[in-house]
Amino acid sequence: MPNKREIGSAGEDAVCDFLIKNGYAIRDRNFTVRGGEIDIVAEKNGVIAFVEVKLRREGALVSGEEAVTSAKKRHLIYAAERYLLQLGEDKCSRFDVAAVEVKRNGRLSLKYYVSAFDASK
Repeated sequence: MPNKREIGSAGEDAVCDFLIKNGYAIRDRNFTVRGGEIDIVAEKNGVIAFVEVKLRREGALVSGEEAVTSAKKRHLIYAAERYLLQLGEDKCSRFDVAAVEVKRNGRLSLKYYVSAFDASK
């Protein structure tokens, strides 16, 4: 039986595969700074996508989409600001959300939201 970290990693792997198939380059995974973490940093056509991956089991009380709370958004925005500062380049960016659902048969279902929220605080 896979543990929670292994299941989460499989969800992130599925999102990375989806992004690559759709023309994105994966720049970073699990970028962490004090006060925030970004699951996936991807780039396509000069735009950086900061991707939050939310994995849920089928029938969960709270969907992956609903789990991206205002507090979570603040942490993501903070981490993205630090990432862009470290990058040292002026890049357009956005915040995407990938909601991954683990079906009862073990398969993964993915919903991907481009520009799911913005950096207004």
